[in-house]
Amino acid sequence: METKKTINRRAFRAGRWEDGDRIVPAEVPVALVFNGTTQAVMMATPAALDDFAAGFALTEGIISDLSEIREAEQIDLPEGIELRLWLAAQAEARFHERRRTQVGPVGCGLCGIDSLKAAARPLPKVTSVLHLTPMDAEAAMKGLMLHQALNDATRAVHAAGFYLPGRGVVLAREDVGRHNALDKVAGAMARAGLPATEGALVITSRVSVDMVQKAAMIGTPVLMAASAPTALAITEAERAGITLIAVLRGADFELFTHSERFNPKEATDVA
Repeated sequence: METKKTINRRAFRAGRWEDGDRIVPAEVPVALVFNGTTQAVMMATPAALDDFAAGFALTEGIISDLSEIREAEQIDLPEGIELRLWLAAQAEARFHERRRTQVGPVGCGLCGIDSLKAAARPLPKVTSVLHLTPMDAEAAMKGLMLHQALNDATRAVHAAGFYLPGRGVVLAREDVGRHNALDKVAGAMARAGLPATEGALVITSRVSVDMVQKAAMIGTPVLMAASAPTALAITEAERAGITLIAVLRGADFELFTHSERFNPKEATDVA
């Protein structure tokens, strides 16, 4: 399926009407089906869906690694796309414990979970010897901007990337949904064999608690974001051992949790 479309529109500018076109991103229902049971239906950009399926399974705690996926297939239907995954026995048991139905807009990260306990799921403690500098943070966001071809065309999608010190943003994915973009990157990292503990996730969106949860589930020690975090996201990042950087604009950013991963000698403190 196409990831973008050209649409006719009229624009009112400088006091007059103009006819022209606008490139807009595609948005289709994508069902994630595990062992014949639909877990979620997400509105998503129809690209890198193999990464999306694997990443969703990882960040939602359905699988612990890719070896627990026995088979995967994509079925294109008139009404949308089904991503069908067949799980090993231990993953299927985990799936039924975590099962939720999520049918709704892309901005809804925890929609449809069936209990308050599921929303506040315990997270693994992230440990890593990774140390970064303020220059790494600046390079991560600048590097992510170079991987946003769809957003360059539409100005309407989010991006997520994985940054490795000394190498830059080694992969990135885009999607109309910020959660989907992060899931796609998580899947791409796993499929490429990239060690999550050795780098940082960088995202173009705000940081809600579910974004922190997804980072923790794949073991990434640093999460960087263009926009601000919520209070609960900060609390969960602290508990999970994640260094949370937000409001990352150029060389400036705000550091909320686990500052020990940054070398204070690399920047001048201003009172």
